[in-house]
Amino acid sequence: MTGQGSPAPDSSPSTAGAPRVRIAPSPTGDPHVGTAYIGLFNYVFARKHGGKFILRIEDTDRKRSTKSSEEAILAALRWLGLEWDEGPDVGGPHGPYRQSERLDLYKRHVQQLLDAGLAYRCFCTPERLADLRKQQEAAKASRYGYDRHCRDLDPAESLRRAEAGEPYVVRLKMPLTGTCVIEDGLRGSINREYGESDDQVLQKSDGFPTYHLANVVDDHEMGITHVIRGEEWISSTPKHIVLYEAFGWEAPRFFHLGLLRNPNGSKLSKRKNPVSVDYYRELGFLPESMLNYLGTMGFSISGDRDRFTLDEMIEAFDWSRVSAGGPVFDPVKLRAFNKQDLMAMDLDELQRRFVESVLRPDRLRLLLAQAQKRVDLLDEVLPWGAYFFGGGVDYKAIEKKFRIKGRTRKETIKALSAYLEAIERDERARAFTAAGLEAFTEEFVESIGWNKKFYQLLRVATTGQAKTPGLFETMELVGKDRARQRIRDAVAHMKAGENW
Repeated sequence: MTGQGSPAPDSSPSTAGAPRVRIAPSPTGDPHVGTAYIGLFNYVFARKHGGKFILRIEDTDRKRSTKSSEEAILAALRWLGLEWDEGPDVGGPHGPYRQSERLDLYKRHVQQLLDAGLAYRCFCTPERLADLRKQQEAAKASRYGYDRHCRDLDPAESLRRAEAGEPYVVRLKMPLTGTCVIEDGLRGSINREYGESDDQVLQKSDGFPTYHLANVVDDHEMGITHVIRGEEWISSTPKHIVLYEAFGWEAPRFFHLGLLRNPNGSKLSKRKNPVSVDYYRELGFLPESMLNYLGTMGFSISGDRDRFTLDEMIEAFDWSRVSAGGPVFDPVKLRAFNKQDLMAMDLDELQRRFVESVLRPDRLRLLLAQAQKRVDLLDEVLPWGAYFFGGGVDYKAIEKKFRIKGRTRKETIKALSAYLEAIERDERARAFTAAGLEAFTEEFVESIGWNKKFYQLLRVATTGQAKTPGLFETMELVGKDRARQRIRDAVAHMKAGENW
């Protein structure tokens, strides 16, 4: 059996009309620069051809999805100027635009696949699946994954067990043989053997769809004509094509952009560099500098020219100018772009941007509340609070403060690293208010068996100071993205240290 995506794509919009493209972030963390990168190319392509740019929130991960994350993603994209035509906050003819509000639609489509014999209920327990994985690892199996244990269950027996209340997921019946040919607008024909793909879960035991089902159903229902996404989804595309075929739908055109990478070639990760759009916004990077830099990582406007505006990118955009390679996200180069833009800016505009970013009223009020009892002159406010600004901290000058009596360097690094990870999972900490941080940190310190000396460690890591005003008020003023990056830098400094 040979499956195929849509006809070989070109740079023109669909012949049925103007293109409809989408970006579909999951609200499970901070707004990632990779999301902005993919969003930029979708936006530019839509504007080039008079199409529609749609924002859809893929919030079916019930454990990790948060409202605050959704709000942060929307704010970051708007800061960059990537305004959408349809979405959860602006509405549109194909709503709702949050997957959690579309569950009945997915359930109907799952039932359609079950009735047609193109999907099946799987009653395997998590324990059985874990044992299966261990057996495959012990045998060094050539293929890991589900063994299709329930694939040939009698449908009547399957229905009886489901109606009796036995937990199950629904899996897609992938072809066992044959080749899937993906016609990619950037990469040409990509061949994938169906036998390499697992029988993908389409509906979880809680009734929520997985990404794969919801993605395909939503793209079809919303009339998406071109799917422009990262190359990490190439391996999933055969499953998506099988779903399109199962429903009798025409697949959209696929374009898989290269993954953003660290300077050493590894996948872009927060463990290597700041990856939150909010981090760069908080430090005073300009949105036009960020967009320009993101554009250069996959697009060439002409020759060796790397400075261009969003409007210029739209005007010149053509897929022949887009590279499929993995572009390197280099914060040093981004900083150079930003410096050039600051130098070229009219002084009145520079003043407006500075006040808007650095001295915005909400942050200035927090700073003055801390400074009020600690300075004698207004002119002393900014020198006194210098550590609330800027990105990095000189840890070498105060590295002795990381040495906690009775704790080894390994223990200290482990504790601080655990705190960093825990912050991103706790809603109180993610809000980054003094009260939320204090409540969260008290519980965290108790859970790892430390005492108040952990607070000393946290203070030094986030401010570079041994003494500050109240720790949590200080952390709130330092800001979430700046504080977290400083903690990562402190951990890296301690790992690199030779003397302890």
